[in-house]
Amino acid sequence: MSVILESSFSIEDIINTPESPGRRAEPKPAELLIKLRKLQQAKRHFEDEVKETMLLRGARKEEEDALTAEALQLEGTLDEKEELNRSLQLKCEDLQLEAQRQLEQNHHLKEEALKQYCFQIQETKLKHRKIRMKFENQLQQLMEQHRNLSTVFTPQRLPAEIQSAEYITEQLLKAEQQKLEQLTKLLDGFSLTQNAEMHMDTCEKAP
Repeated sequence: MSVILESSFSIEDIINTPESPGRRAEPKPAELLIKLRKLQQAKRHFEDEVKETMLLRGARKEEEDALTAEALQLEGTLDEKEELNRSLQLKCEDLQLEAQRQLEQNHHLKEEALKQYCFQIQETKLKHRKIRMKFENQLQQLMEQHRNLSTVFTPQRLPAEIQSAEYITEQLLKAEQQKLEQLTKLLDGFSLTQNAEMHMDTCEKAP
């Protein structure tokens, strides 16, 4: 099952600070802080989506392994039932030959015994035929589930989705670093301006 990573965050909107006619080209510290918080929130959002994708991949792998193991178990059981059916068939043939030999010695008694044996054999074959059909149906259902799972969840697409999420996260980190650098420069400039103004006030107040 592919996971579509959707987000209301736009990297371009976060990085690009719009300029209003009445504002200076340089963003204010408060605006940079807001953008920084949005970047951090977007980073956490995409990190959570990457984790969720990895967890889903692990869960789907476990489910697929469980279905495969169950299918193998059913195949083994079906093989055992078929082997038992072949053994019963051979036994039936042996009994028929033995009944034919005994029939020559005692036609009446052996004829009744043969009928009883054939009835039991047919009943046993019917039971095993029903069991075999049941296991074949279960195996077919498991194989269908396995095919449906393979159709819905394609492991080939998951690495591309993870790579896309990692790329977005990397771009967010770069944008966050750029905003931090801008904020640092702005704060440094603000501090220098304040120091210069304080120095000028001191000079003006001096006698």
